[in-house]
Amino acid sequence: MKIYRTVRTSFRALARNPMRAALTMLGIFVGVGSVVAMMGIGNGSSTAIQGTVARMGANNLMILPGAASSGGVSWGVSSAMTLTPDDADAVLKCPSIRAGAPVVRARAQVLYGNKNWIPHDIMGTTPAYLEVRDWTNMDEGEAFTERDVRNSSKVCMIGKTIVRELFNGQSPIGKELRVQSVSFKVIGVLSAKGANMMGMDQDDVLLAPWTTIKYRVTGANGGASSSNNASSSSTATVNKINQVYPNASLVLYPTPSDIQTADSPQLVKFANVDMITVAARSPQDIQPAIDQITQELRERHRIHEGDTEDFNVRDLTEMTNMLTKSTGTMKVLLLCVASISLVVGGVGIMNIMLVSVTERTREIGLRMAVGAQPGDILLQFLVEAMVLCLIGGAMGIAAGLGGSWAVQQFMGWPVETSLLAVFLAAAVSGIVGIIFGFYPAWTASRLDPIEALRYE
Repeated sequence: MKIYRTVRTSFRALARNPMRAALTMLGIFVGVGSVVAMMGIGNGSSTAIQGTVARMGANNLMILPGAASSGGVSWGVSSAMTLTPDDADAVLKCPSIRAGAPVVRARAQVLYGNKNWIPHDIMGTTPAYLEVRDWTNMDEGEAFTERDVRNSSKVCMIGKTIVRELFNGQSPIGKELRVQSVSFKVIGVLSAKGANMMGMDQDDVLLAPWTTIKYRVTGANGGASSSNNASSSSTATVNKINQVYPNASLVLYPTPSDIQTADSPQLVKFANVDMITVAARSPQDIQPAIDQITQELRERHRIHEGDTEDFNVRDLTEMTNMLTKSTGTMKVLLLCVASISLVVGGVGIMNIMLVSVTERTREIGLRMAVGAQPGDILLQFLVEAMVLCLIGGAMGIAAGLGGSWAVQQFMGWPVETSLLAVFLAAAVSGIVGIIFGFYPAWTASRLDPIEALRYE
């Protein structure tokens, strides 16, 4: 009942000067509204930046084969053949992995009509690669399917740079280009990505099923490195160097000729790939994803504790750090700008409450003369300051949410308002009332009753 009477008295005191109370709440109204709006815009901008950097590959991890060695000489990373498409399927079971795809690389000339071009990247992969790179929105056409991968279909998707160089910007859908004398039908054009952080053109790329690139373009058999094999045409002579039993005279099954073997390579179950690229669910999941991938592949490759892995997991630390610093700096900057408004509003409350104490000195003296304790006077003025802040804060939250919505609708800026920001704004408005209202309340509670009653 004491708290109820104190709150009721505070409302009556504020109602005596409604204009002054409204102007006092205006400072908190502007401050809280700015905080809510700025945090919404900051969170939306942070999410937009994360999406942009994620499309550049900030959440991506590259799993590379280990290093091969011969005669004490190490050939460096990716020289061994230790990764398979089954490994790519296995790492997808890791909870921190969103998507993953095997990759087979090639370096060759692309021909169309009387024009030629050597793309920066010719990659054989699966449709999941587009999800890993956030490249699912096609500019034209469609992506190849898992069925195309199983059938080694001669279809491909190309980037905007290849379209410009070979097709003069015209639509390439349905047209055929040649890679290493293999005809590929263009079924899709990738959306433009531009250059990456290293300045390399991401649109200068050709994507095809990895089985097609490995067995038709590079001419590699299962377990053979794609960089050490060359394709052969039907009119070329193929050197036969893999006869296991050259002196065997008994032939149980018909043996295909060298030309037949080169023209119709047979798929094998355990084929190696040059790389596996995966995408973590978020930048925070990168390190857990690395740990889970390492554990999964060590078990699959039967690597005992203490032995060196036959693979390497690489993350794009530079891009992740840039993402963290950029978003963190933006949030702090916007929050600091909005906090200035709160401080200004708090100073206004302190000023008005000091004026109120001076105007109500005789009232304070009368209350103390009839038995009110200093703590009661302190509580009354604190409650008045908190009421001003909470009412102004409630209106400021509504204005901040409305302002964020207006910015999103009419200016097209990304906005992401969270309930946490609203609760924090309400809590801050109450804290501001306590902090800036304490000194005037303490001043009122320290008045001498006799001197207060004599105050004119």
